Amino acid sequence: MKNRVSLFATLFVVLLLASCQAASTVSFQAATPLPENAFSTSSVPSEVNVLSSETSTPNPTPTPENINPLTGLPVDDASRLERLPVLIKVSNYPRTGRPHAGLSSADIVFDYYIGELFNRFVAVFYGNDAPQVGPLRSGRLVDSQLTQMFRGILVYGNADERVDNILAKDLGARAIPYKFAPCPPVCGDDTHSVTGVFADSAGVTELARQTGVVQEKPGLQFATFSDEPPAGGESAIQFLEQYADINRGEWQFDPSSGKYLRWIEDGNEGEPLTMIPLVDRNNGAQLGFSNVIVFFTFYIEYNRTLHNIDLWNNSGSQRAVYFRDGLKYEGKWHIKDHSQPVELLREDGTPMPLKPGNTWIVLAGISSQFTNPQGGRYELHFFLP
Repeated sequence: MKNRVSLFATLFVVLLLASCQAASTVSFQAATPLPENAFSTSSVPSEVNVLSSETSTPNPTPTPENINPLTGLPVDDASRLERLPVLIKVSNYPRTGRPHAGLSSADIVFDYYIGELFNRFVAVFYGNDAPQVGPLRSGRLVDSQLTQMFRGILVYGNADERVDNILAKDLGARAIPYKFAPCPPVCGDDTHSVTGVFADSAGVTELARQTGVVQEKPGLQFATFSDEPPAGGESAIQFLEQYADINRGEWQFDPSSGKYLRWIEDGNEGEPLTMIPLVDRNNGAQLGFSNVIVFFTFYIEYNRTLHNIDLWNNSGSQRAVYFRDGLKYEGKWHIKDHSQPVELLREDGTPMPLKPGNTWIVLAGISSQFTNPQGGRYELHFFLP
């Protein structure tokens, strides 16, 4: 167990850590040179770097005090919504870290490519908490955008020094790296070890409070929700997402629960891959999500393990594909306010209603291939950019 580090130190120690991602000879494409201004944030607003009463935030649509705006569901304790969301980085590789912990308790999970054929998750906790979330792994450049969009707190493992510096600059005390976090709420020996490091999401809220981050209702606007699916959906009983030959996830619609259940490759060599249920180690239950969404967007590759995902600077709306209730819908996504989550739209520009419950969002490269090889079955094959 790592030694406790004083909370005072978390605010002042300079972030100087080399990259935590090991090198490999495998890559989707040749790396582009890293420009001098690659990590500049001058092109994006800075007003959400520090939360305050002066931050410009659109007035949210009035909802009952106990309704979680990220799921459309009531929470047992409305006071839980009087805080900032907690975003926690969760590793998907190496496979020895599976099964993951806490993903079934997240309101939203973002799923994106990190290089060398691998993907990683960002779990958003607001209406629910989990005592153990992980294994914890390194922060990435896109995590700054995601955290500011949810006005949240980011917990991550050790990161590339340049990424560390950007997260600290953009988020301030709302960026909590493993190396400066006490145990509890972030406990474990090494983010690269087999045993791994795990975070307590409720404990993170309290830690942030103690370090001076004001906990208040953030006024988030995420989606409209409806128990009834909208008209125009096409049958979608299965959705496959494949980042590489060795990296595959599948969603299968379960009529009894009304959710898409997650399957993942078991790690054995050979083709075809053997898929097994992906469970949450906290409760042993297979992951089930009410909504699965694909956002098509631009990836910027600086080297094999250093990317940015340009969520903020897209020109207009980009393509989105929505899955809910065993149905697939074409639509769009758009970000018009960097201090709010995304707008979810149908093709005609009207709001896309989600099924009340949790949501899994895949950030796919704009060149990724989305196909329908047979009735009710859809496949996404990831490609950069």
